[in-house]
Amino acid sequence: MTSTIGLLHPGSMGSAFGAQLRARGHNVLWCPDGRSDTTRRRAERAGLEAAALPELVSRSDVLLSLCPPAAAEETAGQVAELGMSEAGTIYVDANAVSPSRVVNIADRLAPMPVIDAAVVGSPPVGGKSPTLYLSGAVEQADRIAELFAGTDVRTHVLGDSIGKASALKLAYSSYQKVSRVLAAVAYGAAERYGVADELLVIAAKRTRSYLVETDYIPKTAARAWRWGPELEDAAALLADAGLPDSLMHAAAATLARWDGNRDERLDIAEALKALRLERGPDKPS
Repeated sequence: MTSTIGLLHPGSMGSAFGAQLRARGHNVLWCPDGRSDTTRRRAERAGLEAAALPELVSRSDVLLSLCPPAAAEETAGQVAELGMSEAGTIYVDANAVSPSRVVNIADRLAPMPVIDAAVVGSPPVGGKSPTLYLSGAVEQADRIAELFAGTDVRTHVLGDSIGKASALKLAYSSYQKVSRVLAAVAYGAAERYGVADELLVIAAKRTRSYLVETDYIPKTAARAWRWGPELEDAAALLADAGLPDSLMHAAAATLARWDGNRDERLDIAEALKALRLERGPDKPS
């Protein structure tokens, strides 16, 4: 059965999800108001239909929020302010935010039902198959899973409690993303003191160490503006669980040094230069 999905908003992940849904014959809407030319081009390539936000909300069977973590609540708030809780419309928050933020979003959007979702993996292009984890009312979660049947997006329903999908995502990304940050810092220290090659020899003795993936350091720099807020939410998750959260805050502060390099194409040396805090003439040579 064909459904209409309102996509909020088509970044690299969102547009790829939109394209998968379009390939299944679903109608996918997006709102161009205030969006960049890059976003517009993505939406056009994915075959998405432009619509003002009130029209998008009123026409959609499902609202799929895939945006930077810092904008998740603002995006939900824009929908809530319209006061269009259409019967049967499901709001899917698929952003990397803490469980408590998803609960806040659900409370703000009530009585519109909310499904907590999380994407693990790369955008579904070029044969890649990310997994969309879902938690919330099972009947509605199953309905979302059915939308992606036959696409490159795998789905897995975790249960009927909002917050499970977000917790899984942040538990995974707190390790995965902080490991990338630590690898960049460790490599930068070794490179400064002329022992980077030796560090890589040591790291290569371990299986699948991030330290040998030095080409990922510039990618980390370019994505820092997205990862920082996500790690702050990971800190909230750890604090809620009674676990130390200082590492997440520290990693977010480290990523903030790359705030000026949003989506830039850097080489390793440029990324490390941007990461370093220059201390003056007595700094190590």
